Parts: sequence; structure tokens; C-alpha cells
Amino acid sequence: MSVYDKLKELNITLPPVSVPAAAYVPYVQTGNLVFLSGHIARKDGKPWAAQFGRDIGTEEGKQAARGVAIDLMGTLQAACGGDLNRVKRIVKVMSLVNSTGDFTEQHLVTNGASELLGQVFGEAGVHARSAFGVAQIPLGACVEIELIAELA
Repeated sequence: MSVYDKLKELNITLPPVSVPAAAYVPYVQTGNLVFLSGHIARKDGKPWAAQFGRDIGTEEGKQAARGVAIDLMGTLQAACGGDLNRVKRIVKVMSLVNSTGDFTEQHLVTNGASELLGQVFGEAGVHARSAFGVAQIPLGACVEIELIAELA
């Protein structure tokens, strides 16, 4: 099954690449690797401002991370010249989770993104990963995720 068949089955429409809010580009390719800049969680088109352990829980956070993965795939599609079937492997995901000092489920929040990437890309979507709790993320967002992929 192609990546696009899987996206259709999951009823996912990929967004266009977001315009960077600061001095950076959405992605950089070197060789066969493409590095995607961090994408923040959004809700109703605005940054999803919340902090885990204070005003958002793990299950809702998984949905936030899933949404970030959809945005990342939109950017990755642009990096692939419009063809996600060129993705040979999702290599690495790094997730920053806006957390209080006693929140310890960053890895479970990040599963929202990791599980979706696995569903969409199959074995090629299984990746290495880091998930960190941080005191704050730009614009107060609850989650920020970056991604590295290998292209064919």
C-alpha cells in the first residue's frame, strides 16, 4: 500500500509547509538525509499552549503529538518534491514536551507521533527517538517535534 493510500485510509489531509516564525528554514537536505525543523502543536490553527502536569494530560497530549506528525509529513512531502513514497526511512524523531518538573510521561505523549509515523510508513516509519521534558517551548506550545528522514 502506498503512503497516500494509507493517508486516505486514515482520513488525513496533509497541510502545506508552514512559514517559519523565526530565522530558519522548514527543512534542509544533505545527501539522502532531510532534517525537518521543529514543528509545534496547534489547536484550531493557533499554537496549542499548555503544560503537561498542570493543564493537559497524557492522552490529550498524544493527540497533540499526532497532529504535529501530520504537519511534519506535510513538510516532508515538500522536501520530497511532492512524493512521500520517496521516503526510505524515518530515521529519528526528537520530541520536546512542555512539562512540570514532576511530569514523567513525555515518552507516552510522543507515542502519538511515533505510532502515526509507523502506521503511515510501515516498517520504514519505525525510528530512533528521544523525548525530553522541558520547562517551556516557543509560544507556550505543549509539544515540539523535529524529524530526520532518509530519501530514496
